[in-house]
Amino acid sequence: MRQPDREKIKKWLVRINGHEGGYSNRSPKADPGGETKWGISKRSYPHLDIKNLTLDQAAEIYLLEFIAPISSRQLPDAITYQLIDFSVHSGIRRAVKELQRWMNIVIDGQRVEPDGVIGPYTRAKILSFSDSDLVMIIIAARLKFLKDLNNWHDNSRGWADRMANNLIYGVEDTD
Repeated sequence: MRQPDREKIKKWLVRINGHEGGYSNRSPKADPGGETKWGISKRSYPHLDIKNLTLDQAAEIYLLEFIAPISSRQLPDAITYQLIDFSVHSGIRRAVKELQRWMNIVIDGQRVEPDGVIGPYTRAKILSFSDSDLVMIIIAARLKFLKDLNNWHDNSRGWADRMANNLIYGVEDTD
């Protein structure tokens, strides 16, 4: 299966790390993941020393946990990046479920309930859209999801800025 090349992956990591930033340990209300660095949370990786996590260690986690599972589905790179960024922020299943909800997948006249898995029907539906349209759908789905979270008030400025940057990245990636 096709994987994005190393240069593309490095570009994505620079973007994501620009969103995620360095070390933070904010209140549980503002950041339910707890201690976080490079977008890697103590809640998700309780065995890691988050405060001393290096960018190389974070990159390895991104490659194994986010990039490989999504890019192995042979999706266009512009879509893969958007789904990876959403997944880093909210989990792969959540990212895919929100996308599925917005794509309204219908099989044999029946609307399919989102399951958070990029199977053959989801992949076919993804490929039925233009890359630029799908980038906008992913970002819209993500904003709708984020605004309904309890910590939207504490994080809305940063999240809105992240979505604005992703719109710009979407333009760059779908040229």
